[in-house]
Amino acid sequence: MISLSRWPSVAYVAPFAVFMILLGSLRLLPADPVRDQAVMLLLVGAVIWLVARPVLSFRAPQWLASIAVGVVVFIVWIGPDLLLPGYRNGLLFSNGIVGHPIGSFPEAARGDPLALALRFGRAALLVPILEELFWRAWLPRWAIDTNFQRVPLGSFTPAVFWITALLFASEHGSYWDVGLAAGLIYNWWMQRTRSLGDCILAHAVTNACLSAYVIAAGRWEYW
Repeated sequence: MISLSRWPSVAYVAPFAVFMILLGSLRLLPADPVRDQAVMLLLVGAVIWLVARPVLSFRAPQWLASIAVGVVVFIVWIGPDLLLPGYRNGLLFSNGIVGHPIGSFPEAARGDPLALALRFGRAALLVPILEELFWRAWLPRWAIDTNFQRVPLGSFTPAVFWITALLFASEHGSYWDVGLAAGLIYNWWMQRTRSLGDCILAHAVTNACLSAYVIAAGRWEYW
């Protein structure tokens, strides 16, 4: 196991950084959904196992409430598009800065069970771990004190609470509005539970529900 005593931030940041690098790099290659998702799962999964494992906890004392929080965020995510069809085609959500509400999952792979299973696994298993490590377990504490290990998990100042939620929103492109709502809810849940495991579970439930909805309803724009 890699020693992290000199650079404790690495355990929290490395999985997210590797994920983002791969996300950009794989887009430069000819599309191959099975290869891309498999590479993502294997490489980022290896980084989580080898680097982040010492700081990971999947213990979720508030597991039932965390599941409910995850379902609420899923409803918040799809709600605007269901209530106001065409809502996301407005200038605020479709422009040269935030992008356009178009999914990146290739049409040719939408009937491929293996490609779908790998993409589902990435969304529901991988992303909740790496994003909660970075956005909720590390960044708010580091923003309060660069020697972040002195800051208890779940600590936020009002400014840090909003800034981390806004940065989380910016990661979600055309869905920045619901990304902001999700960031605020997940921040609140971390602040309330002070439990990484509960936040990972809530995020995993959201992503699993959203992925199931994408496949069942053919709403590929969310992927």
